[in-house]
Amino acid sequence: MPALDRVPLEALRGPRRGWVARLVARPGAQAVLSRLPLGATLARRDGAEIFDILQGFVASQVLLALVELDLLEALLDGPETPEALARPRDIAPDRMAALLQAGAALGLLRHHRDGRYGLARRGAAIQGVPGLRDMIRHNATFYRDMADPVAVLREEGETRLSRFWPYVLGAAGDVPAPEAARYSDLMARSQVLVAEDTLRSVSLRGVRRLMDVGGGSGVFLTAALTRYRGLHGVLLDLPEVIGQAESRLAREGLSDRVDLRPGSFRAGPLPGGADAISLVRVLYDHDDATVADLLARAHAALPPGGRLIISEPMAGEARPDRAGDLYFAFYTMAMGTGRARSPARIAALCRAAGFDRVRTCGARRPYVTRVVTCVRPH
Repeated sequence: MPALDRVPLEALRGPRRGWVARLVARPGAQAVLSRLPLGATLARRDGAEIFDILQGFVASQVLLALVELDLLEALLDGPETPEALARPRDIAPDRMAALLQAGAALGLLRHHRDGRYGLARRGAAIQGVPGLRDMIRHNATFYRDMADPVAVLREEGETRLSRFWPYVLGAAGDVPAPEAARYSDLMARSQVLVAEDTLRSVSLRGVRRLMDVGGGSGVFLTAALTRYRGLHGVLLDLPEVIGQAESRLAREGLSDRVDLRPGSFRAGPLPGGADAISLVRVLYDHDDATVADLLARAHAALPPGGRLIISEPMAGEARPDRAGDLYFAFYTMAMGTGRARSPARIAALCRAAGFDRVRTCGARRPYVTRVVTCVRPH
């Protein structure tokens, strides 16, 4: 086999890339690369990026520690020394200093010359994003499952996430109230950004009655009704959840514009009368058979010309995306019932249910949500 520094450039560009990969993977190949001008740059960059992947779990756990110990909130009033932050948290000052230094390495904190640590812009942003701290805390459950990713891939045993999200497997009346409340609270906090980006992606002008299926505590419907004053809403969700929606809508003065429908979309037809239906972070909780059934029910509930709005993180496109193909793909896998789908796959499911004029909207923040819309034909 030829030496690495004699590999023709065409081999790197042509159909023999597999051969080049095997060559680069040979023992000693990196040493050869490091002696080449371009190769040395590539080897250093590859090494740094591989190590960045390797230490990613530790970085996420450092972030969790900063949040769990309320350090980001404590530093809102100004920089502090490790000693001052360590005492009330029962942590040795040298270990607190290590945590703060790690936070600074992640760009969340700033290390001042006098030894104190303060918030960097990115750390302050965590405090200002609705639901982000709750999601960081919740991720501890996901990370316990991902401690054995091969078991998740092989579907070996019950995951912690599958126990956290019992509503996915349950029908109306099967979900204990404390678990429903915990789920709804987390979803309500994280749904604020989802609602914001969804309404940026799609206009509801001309819609008279919007039915939000699986609408939880009413975050999306509240945002839609606030933005569109002539809009009326229907919210369908489990009885254990819908009380929270009732409270939210009452606080916002919207109760007279919403019809609350306790129930499961699995049980019987969806209510009629809406000229648009929204499914916000619903499909990716379920397998294809459940999704196909729900889309068929939505098609039957809408009038000709009625619109369907699907908003959730997506994965599986030709150009891989870290948010969808890394985080959400494995999160839904660990749930045990869900699946992050590509816009093309969602479009195919919509067409199979009888919809047409399927459109994928531009995504402002793909790690928050993406939107697919379609129409029931006349």
